[in-house]
Amino acid sequence: MPNVTPSRLALAVALTALPLAALAQQGGENNQEAEPRRSASPGIEVIRITGSRQSHAHVETGTVMLIDREQIEAIQPLSTEDVLRRIPGINIKGEEETSIVANFGLRGLSASESKSLLLEDGVPVAPGLFIGNDRYFNPRIQRVDTVEILKGSASLRYGPSTIGGVVNYITKTPDDGVRLSGRVGSYNMREMNIEAGGRSPSGDAYAGVVASYAESDGFMDKGYEMSDVMLKAGTDIGDNQRVGLKFSHYSNDANISYRGLLLDDYQAGKRYNPAPDDWYLQDRRSADLNHEWRLGDTASLRTVVYWSEVSRDYWRYNVDTAASNEAGRWVFTDNLTGNNRSFERTGAETRLALAHDLAGLEADTEFGLRIMREESDDNRIRATREQDRTGINDRHRNDSARSVAGYAQTRIALNDQLAVTPGLRVENYEQNRLVLTGNNTTAKTSNTEYLPGVGMTYDLTPSAQLYGGVYRAFSPASNGVALDGLTDQELDGERSTNYEIGIRGSEGPLSYEVAAFMMDFSNQVVTGNTNPNLSQSNAGETEHRGMEFALAYAFGGGFSVDSNATWIPSSKFTTGDFAGNRLPYAPEFLANVALNYSAGNLQTSLSAHHRGEQFGTPDNQDALPGGADSGIWAGLLPSHTVYDFTAQYQLQPGTTVFGSVKNLTDKQYISGLRQGIYAGPDRSVEVGFRYDF
Repeated sequence: MPNVTPSRLALAVALTALPLAALAQQGGENNQEAEPRRSASPGIEVIRITGSRQSHAHVETGTVMLIDREQIEAIQPLSTEDVLRRIPGINIKGEEETSIVANFGLRGLSASESKSLLLEDGVPVAPGLFIGNDRYFNPRIQRVDTVEILKGSASLRYGPSTIGGVVNYITKTPDDGVRLSGRVGSYNMREMNIEAGGRSPSGDAYAGVVASYAESDGFMDKGYEMSDVMLKAGTDIGDNQRVGLKFSHYSNDANISYRGLLLDDYQAGKRYNPAPDDWYLQDRRSADLNHEWRLGDTASLRTVVYWSEVSRDYWRYNVDTAASNEAGRWVFTDNLTGNNRSFERTGAETRLALAHDLAGLEADTEFGLRIMREESDDNRIRATREQDRTGINDRHRNDSARSVAGYAQTRIALNDQLAVTPGLRVENYEQNRLVLTGNNTTAKTSNTEYLPGVGMTYDLTPSAQLYGGVYRAFSPASNGVALDGLTDQELDGERSTNYEIGIRGSEGPLSYEVAAFMMDFSNQVVTGNTNPNLSQSNAGETEHRGMEFALAYAFGGGFSVDSNATWIPSSKFTTGDFAGNRLPYAPEFLANVALNYSAGNLQTSLSAHHRGEQFGTPDNQDALPGGADSGIWAGLLPSHTVYDFTAQYQLQPGTTVFGSVKNLTDKQYISGLRQGIYAGPDRSVEVGFRYDF
């Protein structure tokens, strides 16, 4: 049988079970010594989750996915979540096609309640890890070079909020020259991107820029105008040190809202913006300064200092509920509310890696320390249509949090086949709230979490590896929940004991991975995103049991098939008012399959994404309400399958044209519920080009 070539498998895996490309490349290399974890380019990204593609899965004790630029370009995504929905174990609760805010859940965790850590170049990007809300910024796919996903005990080195795992977006580093790309598509979408950079003759210094601009009328007239600029520079300092700097600025004016369609209009097939005058205005600036110091052949010290500032002004008009019920659609008043929040974060993290002997055994040890401060300024402006976003600030409060985290982890090679990796992470944090409207009242709370874990890898054959682990993870309750009513609600962090065991490998044209997992929450907190009555107390215990499967096969003649599936028979509350109920936005089945064809300069793929039925709220209500009386909509979201077709053709070296048809059969489905029904995007067509010069 023919072998799987890296380019062919990369295309196949990019479209569904993306991690298998790395496994196929590894082949019989699992017994090689893992090379040191190094950054991809001088002076930047010195704190990275992974090392090289070949050594990555070998040393990690949990499920690992690595999606590179070639794979991302084959998918032709409009958002990062276009990539994530093709990953085993990840469920997307889409609110609009470009995923301006993050809505994804891992392994049976609710897609409306993030319990996973989102990073960019190893640095937290969610506006508030401890103070909330962690959904208000989502990196743009146009700046992303590689996506890394870690699940299981491999995520112990990072925190907080690693219960489901870690998603790290590694940004592009422009090389010598210029790349120009663009595309146009349905809903009057236009996008233009440029990457320009250069290196010194010796290759030890570089600088570059990645810039994007996009605008669209948007599906259901939810238009947006987005710009994103990222600057990078780095240089070696002598023979053993290097530094790097990244600065970025992002802005997006989006005509989106919490309002969805009311039931009658959705069932009648009407697709319009239910809140045409509501706007979500977002800006973000950030800077990362990196330093790496290689202390001989067996040690390295990597440090990053980071800062970010995010503003999110959300202007929404009030509704007349009685008139809305009578009309079957939202009827708005002239009263305007601006829920306007800004977040600022400063932090520093350093990691010392050592290769050494331990009782005569080879060992690799890493020590880490992180200090961080987060602040937010929350304003609620009461205005009218005539006042044009100016008015009385009737709720002004400041939230802040200080945190310190440390961890130690050692990978010990017991023999040529078996390695174990014990570790411990400690997170200490203090949260504060100051209410400026009224008497400047304050409240605070603090907590310390001890998070042990151990993982292992065992090479069954040169091309097959068994892995597994058990670890403790937690996610902190945000200030608004922990200090609700300016009272310490004495909410512990959400604690979960996670277990995983799996096998991964490849044999000729076949690549595979199977993992079984279990997560036991002792006190999951479900906030007002799913049920406002749960925002002031621990929701009780939950359990999550499931399996992930991934399989890829190259038939020859340019054809390959790739697939993955996630089965989560149990994702339920085990105590409390909802005992026995399934968690919201946690379907039992998820699946992807793709048929791929590659011949010469042509690459094509026909892929299918299936999402099983899921509940919108923890009360597991079946029926969708038809009126505007409820602020949080409930109901059972039916299962659906969406088909995509993508193709790209290299006209000549450096010039590629590409195109896609998303939702090929124009499937009508519900992507989520909020204050009404969020309809999944209709069929759309996009065409574009890439040109290097």
